[in-house]
Amino acid sequence: MERPWESLIPEHEQAVYRAAGYGKRGTWGERPALLVVDVNYNFTGDRPEPILESIKRFRNSCGEIAWEVVPKIAALLEHARAHGVPVFYSTQGYRPDALGVGSWGQKNSRATTASEEALRIGTEIVKEIAPLPDEIVVRKDKPSAFFGTALVSHLNARSIDTVIIAGTTTSGCVRATAVDAFSYNYRVVVVEDCVFDRGQTPHRLNLFDLDSKYADVVPAKEVMAYFERLRTPS
Repeated sequence: MERPWESLIPEHEQAVYRAAGYGKRGTWGERPALLVVDVNYNFTGDRPEPILESIKRFRNSCGEIAWEVVPKIAALLEHARAHGVPVFYSTQGYRPDALGVGSWGQKNSRATTASEEALRIGTEIVKEIAPLPDEIVVRKDKPSAFFGTALVSHLNARSIDTVIIAGTTTSGCVRATAVDAFSYNYRVVVVEDCVFDRGQTPHRLNLFDLDSKYADVVPAKEVMAYFERLRTPS
């Protein structure tokens, strides 16, 4: 199976990582949770449309690629729930006075501005994958779903040992969340066909780097088979 990064990363560079021991497949645990990172209208737009059109109204939109991935996340969610796997979400915090922007204002010229549509629905998780009433949603101001939130406490309360990550963006919030999960000594899995980014080059580069160092990057079918081995369908 060709990996998403193989045509992008030169073979001699991949060989360096292999020679250094990177890319070993980890051992997944017995108590996984699925974490869906930031799949809200700020990152999808309110409908499928070319990205340069979508970002006029939702500056962080990933455009049409987001809407291609949303049904795959929905299928993964359905499988997780059917097998009793706890589901968690993250989305952005919001302050109308923009005091939560922080350092984003140093790196994005539109950080303190938002369209009427973005102000109204931007931080809502898209309805196609909306959380159920008993599923926890953490709100965050920084890239990682762990930074400044109670996520670790929630995971520990469920004795979670493995964090399965879907969502967006691969190079930003997904990566930051995966690295923090690794730093907390969770086993980490990134679902390669259930994450997306506004650019395919950073998407593929970050999947390579995450798979090399911090997570197992695998397709959804492998994760679904893992759920099936651990849980009896409800």
